[in-house]
Amino acid sequence: MTKNIFRTKSINEFISETKQDGGMNKVLGTFGLTMLGIGCIVGTGIFVLTGVAAANYSGPALIISFIIAALACGCAALCYSEFAAMVPVAGSAYTYGYVALGEFWAWIIGWDLILEYAFAISAVAIGWSGYFNNILMNLGITLPKALTMAPYNGGLIDLPAIIIIAIVTLINIRGVQQSSFVNNIIVIIKLAVVALFIVLGASHVNAANWEPFMPYGWSGVFSGASIIFFAYIGFDAVSTAAEEVKNPQKDLPRGIILSLIICTVLYIAVSGILTGMVPYLDFKTTAAPVAFALQNVGYHWGAAAISVGAICGLTSVLLVMSFGQSRILFVMSRDGLLPKFFGHVHPKYKTPARSSLLICVITAITAGFLPINIVAELTNIGTLCAFIIVAAAVVVLRKKAPDRPRAFKCPWVPVIPALAIIFCAILIFMLPGVTQIRFVIWLILGLGIYFGYGYKHSIISRAKQGMLTPEAAAAGAETEAGTAETVHPTDAH
Repeated sequence: MTKNIFRTKSINEFISETKQDGGMNKVLGTFGLTMLGIGCIVGTGIFVLTGVAAANYSGPALIISFIIAALACGCAALCYSEFAAMVPVAGSAYTYGYVALGEFWAWIIGWDLILEYAFAISAVAIGWSGYFNNILMNLGITLPKALTMAPYNGGLIDLPAIIIIAIVTLINIRGVQQSSFVNNIIVIIKLAVVALFIVLGASHVNAANWEPFMPYGWSGVFSGASIIFFAYIGFDAVSTAAEEVKNPQKDLPRGIILSLIICTVLYIAVSGILTGMVPYLDFKTTAAPVAFALQNVGYHWGAAAISVGAICGLTSVLLVMSFGQSRILFVMSRDGLLPKFFGHVHPKYKTPARSSLLICVITAITAGFLPINIVAELTNIGTLCAFIIVAAAVVVLRKKAPDRPRAFKCPWVPVIPALAIIFCAILIFMLPGVTQIRFVIWLILGLGIYFGYGYKHSIISRAKQGMLTPEAAAAGAETEAGTAETVHPTDAH
């Protein structure tokens, strides 16, 4: 069994599977992918976590924390771009791991990504609920605490968080073209709001607020980077759209890299201005640091505009995160590692509707009943582990298939992948110990599911046992065992 769990699937097999049931609609180009990336990246990190990181970890050196996190993500993004152009399949890091490292590591990455996206969606929905309630209070409307806060925080259920998850799910089920259109509008609004903050705040920067610049030392800077890492993970969602891209070999790398560059510039500008406007310790008292900073210097109308922009920003993050999560479940199901039920494509909308509904139920429960700090930390550690495995996979596949055509090549291999691994490992180490323990428990649960279900039901296992015809193995469909013949898929060691 030890050898079999590292069996791989060829790139050609993955690509052939995308044609099952007619495939999904190919409607996205570079612009749409870049907007998806920005839509997912600019949100909770800039509107919520900047204050938390500045007050408790980085101080004014928050700008360095963002740069460190950007370097880690930049190295990982170059690795992602090489794979995305070479393997234009919806599973993102899961698919890349399957091709280069084998089924076991693919499962680990997929299980990590399930953790990442599920808890990210929940965390963003909780943040959305907070801004929504704040806007209502400014309008003189106060919802009962029992219906707007999780039990951990003194309420019964966070109902607004559940409702926004349901709305976003319905939009995603209707189709990627509709999701992309809605996302583009929202992204334009929130970029305008971020630009407004930069313009208004730049003239109110007081250099005295940057002293001491690094009050918590380098340890605090790296801890801050591990916390605000949440702000950058959205570029991963771009690669999950691979099967709905017109020209994936060119558009995917461009979308991943452009979205990350644009958002990094915005984060550095906002964090520098934010900590220059308000003493970093003042952010301990607010969950809306950007709006708080504008109120502090007298721009109350600007603070109101920021709140509206935050709602838009968080909505677009939910939209793209839900989109990405459903595509990962869809591909894992199509490969047989999860029940076949979730690999179904809706006959009318050409989207993985069942996967979307499952995600809706799980994330709504999580957002409705758990506090934001727990879900945010678990999101970060799952993402960091996935990035490490993808970086390693680039090096492995360069050795295993050096002549494979690569429309985009990660530069300076193995240096860039090694830097990605080192940066991500440091950030994992800087996360709270309890988060690391929870993650280990999550991995143990995942291993139980893999060895109890996934290993036996994967397409490769069924093909080797004679349960699939050659055609069915390529399409990921099950046939009668009596008419099947033994198949040995390419690279299935």
